[in-house]
Amino acid sequence: MSGDPEVRAKRPAQDRRGPGRSRDFRIFWAAQTLSFLGDSFALIALPLLVLEATGSVARMGLLTAVGGAASVLAGVFAGVVVDRVDRRKLLIACDLVRMVLYALIPLLWLAGPRIWLLYAVLPVCEAVGMLFAVGYVTVVRQLVDPERITAANGRLNATAAAAGVAGPLGAGVVAAWAGPAAAVAVDAASFGVSALCLCFVRFGRAVPPEPAAAGRRLWRDLLAGVSFLRSHRVLRALTVLLSLFSFLELGLNDLLIYHLKHDLGQSDGTVGTVLAVGAFGSITGALLVARIRRGLGFGPTWIGAVTVCGCAMAGIGWARDVPAVAILMAAFVGGGSIAGTCSMSLRQQVTPEHLLGRVTSAFWTIHYSAAPIGAAVVTWAAQHHGTAPVGAVAGAACVGIAALGLFTPVSARHPEVAAEAA
Repeated sequence: MSGDPEVRAKRPAQDRRGPGRSRDFRIFWAAQTLSFLGDSFALIALPLLVLEATGSVARMGLLTAVGGAASVLAGVFAGVVVDRVDRRKLLIACDLVRMVLYALIPLLWLAGPRIWLLYAVLPVCEAVGMLFAVGYVTVVRQLVDPERITAANGRLNATAAAAGVAGPLGAGVVAAWAGPAAAVAVDAASFGVSALCLCFVRFGRAVPPEPAAAGRRLWRDLLAGVSFLRSHRVLRALTVLLSLFSFLELGLNDLLIYHLKHDLGQSDGTVGTVLAVGAFGSITGALLVARIRRGLGFGPTWIGAVTVCGCAMAGIGWARDVPAVAILMAAFVGGGSIAGTCSMSLRQQVTPEHLLGRVTSAFWTIHYSAAPIGAAVVTWAAQHHGTAPVGAVAGAACVGIAALGLFTPVSARHPEVAAEAA
């Protein structure tokens, strides 16, 4: 992992020739694509289940907020867990748990709508998903060389976005034909196949720190990631900026679905189609991010991407035809893909190996902590004041966040080089 010559020497020779030629990376890549495909089904199916049963965008936002809050809570401990256990077994276990829990929804839904079930299952799945996500970030560095991290993340994100094209389209078709609960069943199956694929991936396990004890040592472990973020001037500023961005961004999918269904009177199939078309922007961004970052540097790439997100968000609520909504969604998701890949790659490049899980967990927990509140606020405001003005205000605020980044260390072109020199 990282630049450690001992770890790199243990890798098979093909690992050093790039992510596309590594057997383990290819299997891992396939597993994640399947998992993302299922997630994209749930992205459509769960809100549609709530809307179908209640007709309320506020209830949709509340479900998103509850799930987000569980993810934030899990993030407090996720890094410590990931840094101390076999990461391969952890990823497999997370997939299996989510398979079982999501399978419960369509089974019990056969007897009629069970809104309480969604509020019970989703928080657990989101918490497990946070464990999986932190572990997923840490193992990428075990499968590719440091100089290829951005490219590897871009490829993973590109195929995730490709799954996002097929997923929402398929979810919309399945929901229109068999109901949203059937789309959740597809999600459950995808996690089972992903777990099976991960059984065949060989990860080089990092040597964990000494086992944590109760009391002060555990508390120091929990704060280790926060301490590193605070000491790194670029990551510190990036965490603050992303906290503001996440507050505005989490409720966008609910806002989009409500705009299409309520304001424009479109069908479930159209919702899936719009998100599928929008996902092409994420594919484009993920495939181009490594080249853009090499040309412009980290700061201009990240700030420019967030600016694009803000402009797109501001226009979605005002768009009165489906093609315009789809194009704006593609711009937003594409900008988010570029910004997210850049920030994740930077963390992987500058964080010491033994801290990577805790730093990733702390980063996500801090910057995501206000997002559930933001989702509830944005969707509540949309229901009472309309999607157009709410989207415009949120988009303008995103552009302001990008502008604020110009006056912080985030604007640096090559912060990873400065970290290596230090």
